Amino acid sequence: MTWLRRAATRLASAGLVTLAAAAAPAAASDATVAAELMQPGPLPDIVEGATSAPATIVEYASMTCSHCAAFHQQVWPALKAKYVDTGKAKFILREFPLDPLAIAAFMAARCAGPDKREALIDHLFESQGEWAFRDEPLERLRRETGLSPADFLACVKDKALFDGINATRDSAAERFGLDSTPTFFVNGHKLDGEPALPAFDAALAAPAK
Repeated sequence: MTWLRRAATRLASAGLVTLAAAAAPAAASDATVAAELMQPGPLPDIVEGATSAPATIVEYASMTCSHCAAFHQQVWPALKAKYVDTGKAKFILREFPLDPLAIAAFMAARCAGPDKREALIDHLFESQGEWAFRDEPLERLRRETGLSPADFLACVKDKALFDGINATRDSAAERFGLDSTPTFFVNGHKLDGEPALPAFDAALAAPAK
């Protein structure tokens, strides 16, 4: 398919900057990290929950990361119900793509519009096995997003959006030493590994440091 070849060429030719194995940033207090996390980034944050919520959860994810998909299917619904829907915390998912296909998925989610991005991301994580690890993944991804071939191609050709997603990833890698997904920050406190709900309970209950 012509549009598919063009989209694949666009993503492949742009390449993906390899994350440098730089020394981790010097340790900082959770409050300092929280303030740094809230500085304006290359792309506007899309916040789930009340913007005035007292706690903030930030996730850096990759759309082709199976651990990220597992979190969004197994932990996120309960976390959202307990903290986000009740106004106790706001949730921000930021792009940290680990391959060109993840970039395309994040671009499509942004192109869906701010009011649809989070729902589409959840859907893509739920259906990850149907598009991310199969033949013709771009076409399968396009079908999952519901975008027409023309709209999908226009989306992945958006250089400003492409650069913004890459800059979001590179900035997180440089400022916070990120090199894997998912990575979470709860009020600036980093959660490593694959945290389940009790880990978020503990982090949200902990006093600010």
